[in-house]
Parts: sequence; structure tokens; C-alpha cells
Amino acid sequence: MRNPFSKTYTESEEQMFSFLGQIKFFERLKNKEMSRFIPAMHHRKYVKDEVVFFSKDPSQALYLVKSGDICLTIDIKDSFETILEVKRGEAFGENSLLENAKRTYTALIVSDEAELLVIPHFAMHEIFDSNPKIKAKMMTSLTEYYNQNNQRLFRSYRESFGFFSLRQMFE
Repeated sequence: MRNPFSKTYTESEEQMFSFLGQIKFFERLKNKEMSRFIPAMHHRKYVKDEVVFFSKDPSQALYLVKSGDICLTIDIKDSFETILEVKRGEAFGENSLLENAKRTYTALIVSDEAELLVIPHFAMHEIFDSNPKIKAKMMTSLTEYYNQNNQRLFRSYRESFGFFSLRQMFE
């Protein structure tokens, strides 16, 4: 039986919770916790070849992909190399969960259009300051995400027969 005193949510809020629940950084949060982010979200539309942010920019927001495709690229000499393509139900700009971080890659729209939900850094940290459990859950997800990236990096290194200096990663 449902508690008659518990908060009820609109259909659009329930749809947002369903969407957020599939994104790595929100997967541990309850609806009540996710609801704190909804007022801070901005809908933003982009077109093909539009840059969302550049490498080395201050990390000022987390981006959630509602539609479209985004390439995350790194600068290699005079060109760009795609490190990951992000699609609906995924997030990027994850280092905005950290304090005073800079972007490590450039985010470029590669589909004809893209719709993103943008959560500003300051809004996330206001939520974290008033809700340490939310911060702990999201930081756990961030740690797992970075651990998975490290595992992929090490696997790539082994499969490439050591054609790059792994030691540089730890210097």
C-alpha cells in the first residue's frame, strides 16, 4: 500500500526520473533525490559541428544527452582524435562534479541536431552541500566511471603492444 503522505510526482517528473535513472551518475539516486536537480536543469539545443565546450575550458556544467550524437575528442598535434561518442541517455562533462576542474576533451555535436540537459556546476554543488548523501552516491558513480576508463586504458595499452608511454599517465 502506498503511503498517502508521500510526495507524488507529475507524469513529466516521472519521465525525467526514468531518463535520469539510466545515466551513470544518477543511477543510485531515489526519485526524491533526483527531483532536486530538475529545477537546475536547462534545455539546450545544438546543431551539427557546434562545439559544446573545448578542452581546457573550466568545467562549468554536466551535460545529459536527450537526443543526438556528441563526439568527445582530444587534440593530437594538428588534428583531433575521437575518444568516445556519446548518445541518448548518456552524460559527459563529468568532471564538473569535481571542484576547480578543467575539461580534458572537446565536445562536438556530430548529428544534425542534439538536445542536451545542462546542469550547472554551481547548482550541483549547492545540492551536494545541502545533501551529503546525494554527493556520496554521485561520487561513487564517478569513481566507478573513472575506474572503468582506467581499465579500458590499460587494456588498450596491452593490445597496442606498448606503443605509448603509460608512465606519463602517472607523472
